[in-house]
Amino acid sequence: MSEIFAFIEAEKTAHGVAFLCRLLNVARSSFYAWLASAKTRDARKAADDALAHEITVVHATSRHTYGVPRIHAELRRLGRRVNHKRVARLMREHGIQGAHRRRCRSLTRPDKKARPAPDLIGRDFTASVPGTKLVGDITFLPTAEGWLYLACWLDLATRGGRRLCEGLSN
Repeated sequence: MSEIFAFIEAEKTAHGVAFLCRLLNVARSSFYAWLASAKTRDARKAADDALAHEITVVHATSRHTYGVPRIHAELRRLGRRVNHKRVARLMREHGIQGAHRRRCRSLTRPDKKARPAPDLIGRDFTASVPGTKLVGDITFLPTAEGWLYLACWLDLATRGGRRLCEGLSN
């Protein structure tokens, strides 16, 4: 509606307000109410700009980590009474975002239909002859170059084993 009223404001010297309102199918009283609230809108815009500057300062002092709840709490601590929804709106309009925690990402997803692996050693982790019972495991470690997969196997008789490392990037 603001765009329509702004158009009527711009064109009211060329055409009458009543004609433009009838043409654009808006009430003339609504246009005059919008016109009367111009000072209030300008004051609100100035207050929003000042608050956005304060939010930017608080966000910068937090090393760009604070989100809406913490910035709202910091503004309240500084004595500024403001609604958290207004803080959220201004942050959204000015593109200010807090740091997000990374989601824990699982690389392996078990098949829900698969049968569980049988327990071949029966939870007996002792062996008298080397090479008869071998156990193993695999894990992954994040590195700067990507994921590093670490696979190990262990002979239960000698407790000796080997590690096989293979670096794979995503």
